[in-house]
Amino acid sequence: MKNVMIPYDAFIKLIRFHLLDDESGRDDIKDFLESKVDSLTRRELYSKSKTAPTEEEREAYRNKYLDAIGMHQDFRW
Repeated sequence: MKNVMIPYDAFIKLIRFHLLDDESGRDDIKDFLESKVDSLTRRELYSKSKTAPTEEEREAYRNKYLDAIGMHQDFRW
């Protein structure tokens, strides 16, 4: 099981949301979790682009990673 680090403020908002039923931070929590998932996905794609067993797989993951970070096809080599 992997660990994921989150900022203290996000942790407190999650605690308040789940334990105290305080929904005032619902949008902040949603935005934070979406950005965290995107970040984890980009990191996984980058890692796979460097460690995939075949050159074709590395290239496929590299292209997925570049798409995920928003690098346009025109700037790739």
